[in-house]
Amino acid sequence: MLYELVNFSEQIGALNVFRYQTFRTGGAIMTALLFVFLFGPAIIDLLRVRQGKGQPIRDDGPQSHFAKKGTPTMGGLMILAGVTVSTLLWANWASPYVWIVLGVTLTYGAIGLFDDYLKVTKQTTKGFGGWARLGLEMIIAAAATYAVMRLGRPGFSDVLTIPFFKALVVPLGLLFVVLGVLVITGAGNAVNLTDGLDGLAIVPVMIAAATFGLIAYLTGNARFANYLQIHYVPNAGELAIICGALIGAGLGFLWFNAPPAMIFMGDTGSLALGGALGAIAVATKHEIVLAIVGGLFVLEALSVIIQVASFKATGKRVFRMAPLHHHFEQKGWQESTVVVRFWIVSVVLALVGLATLKLR
Repeated sequence: MLYELVNFSEQIGALNVFRYQTFRTGGAIMTALLFVFLFGPAIIDLLRVRQGKGQPIRDDGPQSHFAKKGTPTMGGLMILAGVTVSTLLWANWASPYVWIVLGVTLTYGAIGLFDDYLKVTKQTTKGFGGWARLGLEMIIAAAATYAVMRLGRPGFSDVLTIPFFKALVVPLGLLFVVLGVLVITGAGNAVNLTDGLDGLAIVPVMIAAATFGLIAYLTGNARFANYLQIHYVPNAGELAIICGALIGAGLGFLWFNAPPAMIFMGDTGSLALGGALGAIAVATKHEIVLAIVGGLFVLEALSVIIQVASFKATGKRVFRMAPLHHHFEQKGWQESTVVVRFWIVSVVLALVGLATLKLR
């Protein structure tokens, strides 16, 4: 919306600043942050009244979690509201990538919201799960990936790029849709599994968003892309504004989610944020880099898969409890210790992911 002020820059030279994606990304960060700060308390009060008993706590979970009983969930609503308002205000609406990523974010958020609603109203930890939920996620991801393919350059729209190699790509054809589905749905559910401790998921999400904000900016700039010898994706730079909005809304949410949490983001937030990161990775052609930068999410998801597979095959568990963060809690680590150490892991993985931009 504010990008349109560029049209008046000949009359008022100062308005030319709205042309720059870096300026608008900064504006998106501050707008989303202030939005969540200002409206967060009212949203929390409303959700607390509406939900009554709050989010159900797993009976087989760590004993320390029972003290959190009654904490409201669906905090992802404030994140999504902040991201949406900020993106619409600062992004260039002419970029189709903005609408694709925002569409994935909001539809995944709607699925998560329904899941949270079922959990709260039925007071159970099992909400809208199973193949129905996964099927909806896959349909949305497939539609988004196909749209990205239609926007891509001929001969490049359906390839998988390989990090650390400047010219190595793997042509996939229509199988690229399958890849996109795996990346987007995988990211959404991996972040969802990570969201189990106060502040645990939102900081790694912000770290990944900051990393992909830089990747989107460089990928969408022909000069920088040529200098770094990475693949140029026209109009992808506008995704930096969405990444900025994710960072700002995440910071605002962390203010209320810091231990002891006043609110949980719930599936409303975690599924949407993961889906957003996956969609951005597909749009910028950095799907494998997402697996590196979001390696913490990958480990959390793998711990659940390994635990379930091992128990079904042998009747034995590999971890004391899955996802992985609960395993360390059961080993005696304090919740704050697990959270901070996982944050550190996220920072290290983000640096490794950024290294792929230059080491080619």
